[in-house]
Amino acid sequence: MAFNTLKYPFEFQLELGDKLPELELAYHTWGRLNENKDNVIWICHALTANSNAEEWWSGMIGKGNLFDPDEYLIVCVNILGSCYGTTGPLSINPITGKPYFRSFPKITFRDIVNSFEIIRKYLGISKIHTITGGSIGGAQSVEYSIMYPDKIENLVFIASSVAYSPWGIAFNESQRLAIEADPSFFKNNNEGGKKGLRAARSIALISYRNDRIYNQTQSEGNDQITESFRASSYQDYQGDKLVKRFNAYSYYTLLNLSDTHNVGRSREGKEKALKKIKAKILAIGISSDLLFPVYEQKFLTNNVCDSVYKEIDSIYGHDGFLIETEKLTEIIRKLY
Repeated sequence: MAFNTLKYPFEFQLELGDKLPELELAYHTWGRLNENKDNVIWICHALTANSNAEEWWSGMIGKGNLFDPDEYLIVCVNILGSCYGTTGPLSINPITGKPYFRSFPKITFRDIVNSFEIIRKYLGISKIHTITGGSIGGAQSVEYSIMYPDKIENLVFIASSVAYSPWGIAFNESQRLAIEADPSFFKNNNEGGKKGLRAARSIALISYRNDRIYNQTQSEGNDQITESFRASSYQDYQGDKLVKRFNAYSYYTLLNLSDTHNVGRSREGKEKALKKIKAKILAIGISSDLLFPVYEQKFLTNNVCDSVYKEIDSIYGHDGFLIETEKLTEIIRKLY
């Protein structure tokens, strides 16, 4: 495994009209590029993850695993707006000499894909054997497959959608309201918005799981309890955990990013946009996913000829794509 950062000292045009004067892109690689420069697995991470996919997608990368560095060059790039080495709200704006904070421009997944192209070209990759990701990683994957169809051979699309739903946007808006309710968010400093971020994470967790798993794992087993509930403690713990490793400005930026996801924008609709894809598609849904219900993945396969839909039966909801790695491996190995 290798961790690298690439400085891109040129102006980077953004889809919605703004520009970044320069970029820094953080990425991890595993394995080596073959002579044909096409043995590449490109992994796209989810909202608050990072480029070290081996860390958050346990059991998927490594010798003998599905993504084996003895066979493939595996690449994962930290996305724009995040806080793990790629340019984001806490980065210094070279024009002002100060961090962007709330002035960081609005970005889309098409901007993310164009930043990936900088890394692809830098690494000398001619073709990507398989691009994959869950949640907003799937949004990146499908956009890449539409924007650069000749570069992608296979798309493994997991627990995601071709356009962010009103349901998902409602969760995001609730999280933004939580962050905005913290006055420190508007002070533009590294500590800003921490209490709001803590609350936002608690909201998000409800969409990532479901009643079944909460009732199973957070049950009291005691009819006399009237305070200090396990479910409450769990929400508090997860909020605190995120605050220690993330920041409110990046989180807010990535919520806005998620809302922009719609492959049909400026392409005469979603169905026409999907016809641009040349990759073979495997779409995987999770039976209990509340945030990206299985009909979201089926929409993709229903509108692309060379595609297959498979479903994982799991109680873990949306988080199943991070947890059910054995089931994912079994499904993907059968088709690739």
